[in-house]
Amino acid sequence: MLATDSNVLIRARAPLRISFAGGGTDVAPFPEVEGGAVLSATINRYAFATLRPRSDRQVTVESLDYGLSVKFGIDDPLAFDGSLDLAKAAVHRLLDRQYDGFDLFLHTNAPPGSGLGSSSAVVVTLVGLLQERYRLALTDYEIAEIAYQIEREDLRIKGGLQDFYAATFGGFNYIEFTGDRVVVNPLRIHPDTINELEHNLLLVYTGRTRLSDHIIDDQMGRYASGETDSLEGLRQQRALAKEMKDALLRRRHEEFGHLLGQAWLAKRRLSPKIATPEIDEAYDVAVQHGALGGKVTGAGGGGYMIFYCRFDRRHLVAEELIKLGFTVAEVTFEADGLKTWRLGG
Repeated sequence: MLATDSNVLIRARAPLRISFAGGGTDVAPFPEVEGGAVLSATINRYAFATLRPRSDRQVTVESLDYGLSVKFGIDDPLAFDGSLDLAKAAVHRLLDRQYDGFDLFLHTNAPPGSGLGSSSAVVVTLVGLLQERYRLALTDYEIAEIAYQIEREDLRIKGGLQDFYAATFGGFNYIEFTGDRVVVNPLRIHPDTINELEHNLLLVYTGRTRLSDHIIDDQMGRYASGETDSLEGLRQQRALAKEMKDALLRRRHEEFGHLLGQAWLAKRRLSPKIATPEIDEAYDVAVQHGALGGKVTGAGGGGYMIFYCRFDRRHLVAEELIKLGFTVAEVTFEADGLKTWRLGG
């Protein structure tokens, strides 16, 4: 068996993302029926992973976030029992049994359920890590598709498509979903616009994570049953993704901020489970003190929110949200997607 590179460390990282508009239009069956579109951008928060080769037939996985570890043999059947299943599923999908085992170490800058696409970024990072380990010739599209298959098909975790492509490609992207096809359109956003966004945006943590499965079930159940409000909300989300893309490309910053608020109103129509009293309070207070618009960054029910503020009022918005017990941070965008590298050897 191959036990080469035993003194090599392989590392990978993939960025988390902010979804500005279009979330939900990437969740089946909407993209197959009507076609979806999402506008998103990656930020300087990441999922990290390190692989250290072993000289035996064992694999260990350690999560620094959960304080959990698992160990299994390369030839053992894997049990998906809720303990680090994302990592186990990635190993199961890509494992090359010609090689000896390895140790995996995982860490993420945001918890699962934060609304920043962290779990999908973890899977993308693992696929990139194992691609580098086995020197697989995979395109960015193939990496994102494999990561999607691992989380959505192998583990049957409900959700959309966008997060895998955002984490793999990085930067500002307008992503289109039509049937079984995904097209990532990288946007050439002017540096002044990026600077202006970073100057005026606030990233706000509600202090509460959520499992998105029940929200997505409710949302798509309403769509499947033909509920008018949910259907129109999805169509508005798709249209707003395009409008916000155009606003960014044309450097219409305040228009973008107002459209962010419209995207939140459209998103609320998808399911009554998306908004909570805490989220509503944060939104109302932010707008009262100078935010042009804002929204949750994921499925809803908790996690992070994003607000676009008037430049001379952002500090006041931050102060008021902190008084309510929310955690407030500035936004820095990340232009690059998945990265892998080797140390030693």
